[in-house]
Amino acid sequence: MSVTTAVATNRAQASKTRRLVQIAVLGAIAAVLMLFEFPLPVAPPFYKFDFSEVPIMIGGFAMGPIAGVLIELIKVVINTLLNGTSTMFVGELGNLIIGCAMVVPAALIYKKLHSRKGALVSMIIGTLVMSAIGVIVNAFLLLPTYAAAFNWPMEAIISLGTAIHPSINSVMSFVLLTVLPFNLIKGAIICAITFFIYKYLRKIIK
Repeated sequence: MSVTTAVATNRAQASKTRRLVQIAVLGAIAAVLMLFEFPLPVAPPFYKFDFSEVPIMIGGFAMGPIAGVLIELIKVVINTLLNGTSTMFVGELGNLIIGCAMVVPAALIYKKLHSRKGALVSMIIGTLVMSAIGVIVNAFLLLPTYAAAFNWPMEAIISLGTAIHPSINSVMSFVLLTVLPFNLIKGAIICAITFFIYKYLRKIIK
């Protein structure tokens, strides 16, 4: 092996190690941010908002969609290890799926449109994809699984939505009038923060 080849190999290994460390650090930061969660008035209190998607979006923009997914996974694993689960892992599964639904399309688009305008477009699309996936996943997977796991009638869950919007009388109206606005608001806040701080952090990450 020539000296040039050895140097290139060492640099590649150092870059890979640095990337893994950055993913782990961002995942840990996201897990800490996830501890500070609170409900929004547009949805029942078991839907909690937190800022943990900000480091995930930053990592996805800086290192690509796979890194974003890994940071999301690390966040959920660390949070579960620290706090356990009060939802029989239903909430953790939903957090993982919906978080990935936002960061993956956003990071993919930003990789192609690498500009401030591209970042804005990618985050808007990521928010819309996350919101759409959130409706589908909640209606057909998370809410039925949650109800079955806790032997809780679906009507009881729907009634929590009815207390917010009297017109809610079914699972679909529940997710459209509570889950959808919740995720749209969440996405808008996360994207606004990411948009304004990413330019200051990307040089540090890269």
